[in-house]
Amino acid sequence: MFRIGLSTPCFPDEECFKSYNRAGIECMEISVDSANYEKLCFDELSELSKKYNVEICSFHFPFMPFSELDISREDLADKSLEYLKGFIDKATEIGIYKFVIHASGEPIEEKDRACRMACAKKSLFTLAEYAKERGAIILVEDLPRTCLGRSISDMEELISAHPDLYVCFDTNHLLYDDNVELIRRLGNKIKSTHISDYDFINERHWLPGEGKNDWQGIINALNEVGYDGVWLYEIDLGCPKTIIRPRSLTYEDFVLNAKELFEGKTPTTISTPKPNLGFWD
Repeated sequence: MFRIGLSTPCFPDEECFKSYNRAGIECMEISVDSANYEKLCFDELSELSKKYNVEICSFHFPFMPFSELDISREDLADKSLEYLKGFIDKATEIGIYKFVIHASGEPIEEKDRACRMACAKKSLFTLAEYAKERGAIILVEDLPRTCLGRSISDMEELISAHPDLYVCFDTNHLLYDDNVELIRRLGNKIKSTHISDYDFINERHWLPGEGKNDWQGIINALNEVGYDGVWLYEIDLGCPKTIIRPRSLTYEDFVLNAKELFEGKTPTTISTPKPNLGFWD
């Protein structure tokens, strides 16, 4: 079955790597708060990865603040691309070759979508070429609400910008299309995942079993299209405002959750959603 990974819910220091190793989490995606990207020491990340036998399988580009960083805006695209290229240079030097990107910020008005899509595709082409020269690939993530990438057709158009663009499939972002259909339509273009659950109203980043996803349908579809990447959770340890948990999650909770899902079982949960959740909660 798939290897188990986790996008960093805390800064990737030695204690973080040690906790992954102790719990049996094999892979890590580097993803930190916007203010912490400049604090990353890539040589240290490489050393810790080897020391604790935790593969750094991908790097999530920063995507906020939207007012400063957005590859779909003509006034920000060039500056954003130069900033992101710097991370490709640093990360590929230590053997990270998958880069997850948001094709836009938001909100985007309907009248502006065509223009923003054209700019995003131009930017993605540039990044894909830059990454290819360094043996790396760009993974476009499906996104919620008004963002580019909010539908299967959006994703197909975005990755059409370059033959070497691929997909990071986020299981908690689609609000207008079906996750299983996305897998079947995008097929072998899917090279990584962001695993979490939701209520189909808005993204929630809940633990699988806390929301409405058809997890066996998702797993079966991934197997059907030959997906052989990481089952990579993107969930904070702390309790979000949209759910009630008696305690924070542990790294071991993710491993247990994956084991139960892979065995076709209903996963163990310790929470209940809060009532009256809306689109913008």
